[in-house]
Amino acid sequence: MAYLSDIEIAQACEMKPIAEIAAAAKIDKQYWEPYGTYKAKIDPALLKETDRENGKLILVTAITPTPAGEGKTTTTIGLADGLRRIGKDVTVALREPSLGPVFGVKGGAAGGGYAQVVPMEDINLHFTGDFHAIGAANNLLAAMLDNHIQQGNKLGIDVRKITWKRCVDMNDRQLRFVIDGMGGKANGVPREDGFDITVASEIMAVLCLADSITDLKERLSRIIVGYTFDDRPVTCGELKAAGAMTALLKDAIKPNLVQTLEGTPAFVHGGPFANIAHGCNSVMATRLALKMGDYTVTEAGFGADLGAEKFLDIKCRMAGLTPDAVVVVATVRALKMHGGLAKNQLGEEDLGALERGIPNLLRHVSNIKNVYQLPCVVAVNRFPTDTDAEIDFIIKKCRELGVNTVLSTVWAEGGRGGEELAREVVRLCEEEQGNFTFSYELDGTIEDKITAIVKKVYGGDGITVMPAAKKQIAQLTALGFDKLPVCIAKTQYSFSDDPTKLGAPEGFTVTVKNVKVSAGAGFLVVLTGDILTMPGLPKVPAAEAIDVDEDGRITGLF
Repeated sequence: MAYLSDIEIAQACEMKPIAEIAAAAKIDKQYWEPYGTYKAKIDPALLKETDRENGKLILVTAITPTPAGEGKTTTTIGLADGLRRIGKDVTVALREPSLGPVFGVKGGAAGGGYAQVVPMEDINLHFTGDFHAIGAANNLLAAMLDNHIQQGNKLGIDVRKITWKRCVDMNDRQLRFVIDGMGGKANGVPREDGFDITVASEIMAVLCLADSITDLKERLSRIIVGYTFDDRPVTCGELKAAGAMTALLKDAIKPNLVQTLEGTPAFVHGGPFANIAHGCNSVMATRLALKMGDYTVTEAGFGADLGAEKFLDIKCRMAGLTPDAVVVVATVRALKMHGGLAKNQLGEEDLGALERGIPNLLRHVSNIKNVYQLPCVVAVNRFPTDTDAEIDFIIKKCRELGVNTVLSTVWAEGGRGGEELAREVVRLCEEEQGNFTFSYELDGTIEDKITAIVKKVYGGDGITVMPAAKKQIAQLTALGFDKLPVCIAKTQYSFSDDPTKLGAPEGFTVTVKNVKVSAGAGFLVVLTGDILTMPGLPKVPAAEAIDVDEDGRITGLF
């Protein structure tokens, strides 16, 4: 049987004009601005001027990712469509995809199969220009920083202690480390520099955590770009860059409205990576979605140890949000990979491999239920090769933790395949009360907070802090930043900082290599393992398969 590709399904969809989607989301015309026929920007003033109560908030997260795929975004969209099919007033809130994965190895992030947000090509490519604005604001600050040094360096910035990097929204390893300012005195001050991918820029985190233009400008002002010769931090505000940067971001801060294949309103806004940054769509988009629907489904990047941990410990803490239910997505195939099977061995029943791999799912579920104390359901994306015995094994193991398991077929059936999951989510929201608790409190030391996450969420024994990180922690503590939450940059492929440790490893420690402050975002970034803030392209980039014909029809996106 030949299946349509994701882009073929999306292109065959008859989208509704964005005016109809705005009406379905109860957004008056004065609050939305069309970007073409099927996209719109929403005026944040709507948040202040609506008298609607918040709806229920459902977080979709997943097991530790594998090359077999889990389908977290697909499940998020299919669940929203499923809720709509059973008569609920629902919205969905998602991140915008980065061009890095689109042209790299992972592909787009607009869902898949019959559970997608559209227009798929626009969302996966330039969309409404938000990421370009973020990159421009980031690089304006970099230019003003270097210009300040060139023009006499009144602030006494030590070029060896500059922490601000330029950025570009592309996987480009060649730009990780560069030397710039070459060519003589008139062309700048020579120094070591480098690029991050745009989604790892602090500007992205600031935009996603800001709750107004004023808050955005204040956060930008607090960004630390480097240190003086006597180790005093230098801020964006001191460089007088925040106003111009805010001007570049004045439209980017407005959430974007699009639709699912089935016409459910979708707020798609912001896109920090979860293995590097905090991995959640913007606070403003989530709040708008909560006001415009009785149920809002959102997702956080990668596995629950990354995206969900940061959603709960950072975003919810800062924005005052409390999820009413959590969905943990898994597949039999991925769990068998955690059990040691290769990708080409997943088509045959193997309860032994499943038994070895299922502790990964159980640890994620236990974290949501016992660490964060939130109602939880497991959604298993069913593949044709999954056997009843394998499914029953997962159901039994999850039931031992007091958590139900629901089969999801949203990839193949859209909202119809998510109705059973939707009913269980509604039951959790109406019948089970959580007692939401963070995994750590802010009053501990920086080491205390990192250790709490490693022990409680990752299942490790503790941390090993490298000498450079110890010095950074001491400096950040002396500057008064030790009471901020922590954002751990870690491999997405393991609970540990070693991507080869699959399943639910034990007896490991996490190596802390660097700790830096994102003062504008309001958290500390903890770099572990071999994590990179500028990814590279694979041997065969996805870009090689992408093309466009004479009529402007794109092919090869997935």
